Amino acid sequence: MKDFKKILPHVLVIVGFICIALAYFSPVLSGKAMLQSDIVQYTGMAKEQIDFRENFKEESYWTNSAFGGMPTYQLGAQYPHSYIKKIDQAIRFLPRPADYLFIYFIGFYILMISFRIRALYAFFGALAFGFSTYLIIILGVGHNAKAHAIAYMPMVLAGVLLVFRKKYAVGGLLTLFAAALEINANHFQMTFYLLLLLIIVGIYYVVSYIKQKDFKGLGIASLILIGCAVLALGVNATNLMATSEYTEFSTRSTSQLTFEPNGESKVTSNAMSYDYITEYSYGIFESLNLFVPRLTGGANNESVGKNSNLYKFVTALGASPEEALRFTSNAPTYWGDQPIVAAPAYIGAVILFLFVLACFVEKRKIKYIFLSGAILSLLLSWGKNFPVLTDFFIEYFPMYNKFRAVSSIQVILELCIPALGILGLHSFVNIENEKKLQALKYAAYTTLGTLVLLFLGKSMLSFSGLNDGYYQNMYGEIGPKFIEALIEDRKSMYTSDIIRSFALVALVIGVLWMYLKGKLQATVSVVIVGVLMIGDLVLIDLNYVNKDQFVNAAQVKNPFQPTEADKQILNDPTHFRVFEVQGSLNSARSSFFHNSLGGYHAAKPKRIQELFDYQLSKNNMEIFNMMNVKYIIQKDEQQRDISLINEEANGNAWFISKVINVNTTDDEMKMLGGFDSKKQVIFNSSDFGTISLKENYIVDSLAKIKLVEYKPNYLKYEAENKESGLAVFSEVYYPHGWFAYIDGVEVPHFRVDYVLRGLEVPVGKHVVEFKFEPEVVKKGSTIALISFILMILMVIGVTGYQLKKSKTQ
Repeated sequence: MKDFKKILPHVLVIVGFICIALAYFSPVLSGKAMLQSDIVQYTGMAKEQIDFRENFKEESYWTNSAFGGMPTYQLGAQYPHSYIKKIDQAIRFLPRPADYLFIYFIGFYILMISFRIRALYAFFGALAFGFSTYLIIILGVGHNAKAHAIAYMPMVLAGVLLVFRKKYAVGGLLTLFAAALEINANHFQMTFYLLLLLIIVGIYYVVSYIKQKDFKGLGIASLILIGCAVLALGVNATNLMATSEYTEFSTRSTSQLTFEPNGESKVTSNAMSYDYITEYSYGIFESLNLFVPRLTGGANNESVGKNSNLYKFVTALGASPEEALRFTSNAPTYWGDQPIVAAPAYIGAVILFLFVLACFVEKRKIKYIFLSGAILSLLLSWGKNFPVLTDFFIEYFPMYNKFRAVSSIQVILELCIPALGILGLHSFVNIENEKKLQALKYAAYTTLGTLVLLFLGKSMLSFSGLNDGYYQNMYGEIGPKFIEALIEDRKSMYTSDIIRSFALVALVIGVLWMYLKGKLQATVSVVIVGVLMIGDLVLIDLNYVNKDQFVNAAQVKNPFQPTEADKQILNDPTHFRVFEVQGSLNSARSSFFHNSLGGYHAAKPKRIQELFDYQLSKNNMEIFNMMNVKYIIQKDEQQRDISLINEEANGNAWFISKVINVNTTDDEMKMLGGFDSKKQVIFNSSDFGTISLKENYIVDSLAKIKLVEYKPNYLKYEAENKESGLAVFSEVYYPHGWFAYIDGVEVPHFRVDYVLRGLEVPVGKHVVEFKFEPEVVKKGSTIALISFILMILMVIGVTGYQLKKSKTQ
């Protein structure tokens, strides 16, 4: 009974989390699903592999439906012995996206409980973390992997802190499983940011241990954490190894080209330019929307309603009330420094006040970890607006230049600020009254004073956005009046939200003052503060992610409807590629129906991206021909999709007569600008030193090579030639996992024409096969199995030791 009473609060909290997650995303209870823009694109990209999995009950690990062909390692590939994924799926048992909201709550709750914070405080803290606007908006747009990784961050942090605090058993096991789940989430940028916070934790405790001369404790903690890291990496070995292998093939690796598409010399060889990395840099002033939600206008598509100046402006032009409401439901009110913002990164006026309060009341030095993490995160999120730090990290901090959207590092402060805020509230209740009053005054002066300064400084701001010139030109003669009305609405939002934050903070100060004076009990005070804190966040969240985004589950599974052009192309039974001009390399719509040269992915195949930048964008038809693009989809005058047939497409494979030998990647790219892809082939001999090709091959009129069987991971051809020849295949060359066979005997193949496969075929009739059999999957799966067995043995061993220890006490 005593043990039951101990766990009852936690059971009630978990039930509460389930109910709240389902309540916020209530349409899932009626079988609906959220239409998430990024998941729509993923569905298009993954269609071929999902169909293959369902039809053949196996994984292909390769898809030809996007970018001419690429591995599925970053498209939801399912690997053997990925048992940690099964554990994760068991934890995320709720319908999506309620499952992610639930693990937001659980992860943060565990972090708070690890500090011996009472369940009520931890409960409200978890809700404050989970309902932080950024964490909700990424669910709305479909950044599921990002949300997944963020959700496990607090658990990893809790485990590491417990180990350093010499709670070796529970801390070690928590670190092991949480780190394994974090890596399994497969969003390396978020995990990288977590590592930055863990480095701060490590520095703090190493210094602390050294000061105490506790080298034994430091050694034990270090060994446990290293062991946990090794096993966590091990159980995720397949995905990590496959991703590492693909990275060199993707746009995240260094380009070998030394000139730009316009012919100028490249300034840097880094795969991503400085401007690309820092494009989404948070504005310094804009950062105050952590405290005041729509300080810089909210979002690029904000609803301003009937009482807005824009509504009056549109109705004055003769628009009906319905038309005016539609127009004002997507107003470009955002005027911050970033190109596009779906919602402000608002963490809550209440929680930010508690964070400030914690700086004055929290005596444990652990607060400096959270404070340092929050400050570093904020400074790095400024990106190009704070170049001293950003440039240093890009140049000297390993891997930092592999990630874009630097503003997303604010996820660390979105973890640190609520954590320290709840610790501060807990400490406030437990210190003597004199210190409470002093801390409350300091926090009030700081926060309310900031809001007053913002209010008074309104006249110093322009409220002009980066895209205002575009809108002014778009609306022609009425453009200036439109901008005037828009700016007035921005000013109104600025003022109203400052007043809103001021009122919330004043209410919380009032509640805590009444508690201090004995007019409210501690529990009642915490509940009132918690309700204000969560109510504030939820009301803001509902402006950006709500039931309107839910549709029938069938629509989510099949988000694209075939056009007449698609239907026409689908009647063609041959194997070919499609290029959709409208989407090009930033839409997976055509990938849902066809094998496409386009697609949508954060890490595209590098050479396909370069082909597009240097050749396809210049309408080099030889590249379309060699990639076997038989149909091109574009818009007609009525904006309807039409399909144009490319009669010159080279087909699936062909024999060539002349080899153009080059020695550099630059020369490869340049030669693509003026060669005959049906007769000539470009071969970079410096990349394939063991292979020597003749300059000329004899191709008679009867020579042929025909594709007779197709699967994404298996291609079979029948070849016939009276002379030995060099065949080119309109399939993307990938050096890891594709094997070529002639009459069942493995033979070497190589890259030609910058991206395609080449193979010497002997005289006569032959069967040519390509099989995708990635060794990385086999090796990684073996490591994952061994690591998981060791993990289970560790759990059994630690549990047995703890039980034995408890019996002897």
